[in-house]
Amino acid sequence: MARVTLEGIRKIYQGTSDNVAVHGVDLDVTDGEFVVLVGPSGCGKSTTLRMVAGLESISAGRLMIDDRVVNDVPPKDRDIAMVFQSYALYPHMSVRENLAFALKLRKVSRPEIDKRVAQAAEILGITEFLDRTPRQLSGGQRQRVALGRAIVRQPRVFLFDEPLSNLDAQLRVQMRREIARLHQELKATMIYVTHDQVEAMTLGDRIVVMNKGHVQQIDSPMNLYDHPQNRFVAGFIGSPAMNFIDGAIVTDGPMKFVADMNAFSLDIPDSAARRLEGLEGHSVTLGIRPEDVAVAPEAGPALFSGESTIVHPPITAPARLELVEALGNEAFVYAGIGALTLTARVAPRPFPPIGSPITLAFDLAKSHFFDRETGQRIGKG
Repeated sequence: MARVTLEGIRKIYQGTSDNVAVHGVDLDVTDGEFVVLVGPSGCGKSTTLRMVAGLESISAGRLMIDDRVVNDVPPKDRDIAMVFQSYALYPHMSVRENLAFALKLRKVSRPEIDKRVAQAAEILGITEFLDRTPRQLSGGQRQRVALGRAIVRQPRVFLFDEPLSNLDAQLRVQMRREIARLHQELKATMIYVTHDQVEAMTLGDRIVVMNKGHVQQIDSPMNLYDHPQNRFVAGFIGSPAMNFIDGAIVTDGPMKFVADMNAFSLDIPDSAARRLEGLEGHSVTLGIRPEDVAVAPEAGPALFSGESTIVHPPITAPARLELVEALGNEAFVYAGIGALTLTARVAPRPFPPIGSPITLAFDLAKSHFFDRETGQRIGKG
């Protein structure tokens, strides 16, 4: 396999006014690593992948596969294989012929072609479909054939451009497992593009979060979740999304967070207060995950969904119940405080009627604070 290094990679589309699609990506993908590029539509993740593949020219920077600079190397000579969102199978060919086609173009011997096709079909569980045409296959089976076409080439780098977007939810889960298993078996270097954060969190050794052509953070899945560097990453990673509340730090007595328009105030525990020293009167944004928000019962302490322990006494605020989404094993509770709507992820239980007053409890020990102007995270905790 191979190491892929991006040094200051930029993509500028020339026109009446230059459009910078990718702003200086620096990334080192180690040999055998699975790296996922994730972000909203238009963030530059697919453009970055296409520059690695050689399908887009590089405006600035240097791209290396191992120690070889490949900026101007044609795609066919980069020893990469790419799996696209569309299956791109030849409809008039059988599965066997689709898998073998690229090898025939490279003048690989017939016995070697048969061997590689058989190996790929066995790995992906499509041996019984080798003599069928693509129209005789389901969407998941077609995507397996597309993966198999990449495997038979035995490339140094696998590239995936949103390969599961056309599949239904159940098939996406199944194919995620297949791709993860494939990575474990092949020990291959893989770069994967998706807008689906669940795919990113479950597949990647590391994740590159992008927005508007800029890299926001490169980190392991759990570090992205627990220690987002800015508000964008905090809001993009996690489902349901993190709650954000604008306000200010007040130290007239114990340190408090006071929401804008004095909607409510929360006492800040010592574990969080240490991160906020010197920010008295400073405008900040409080971020808190839905699992760290609970609906406090009328009597007794609040139990947070992410905790096996009970927090007592809880830090609370009065709210009104707006909506409950019961999902069986958990429930999402949407509650209003003034003009704000906050989400709590809680264990299922009976709730009062919509519009009823409730009390929200917050585990601020796990809170995040962001600078209102820059969006950058405040403190290291």
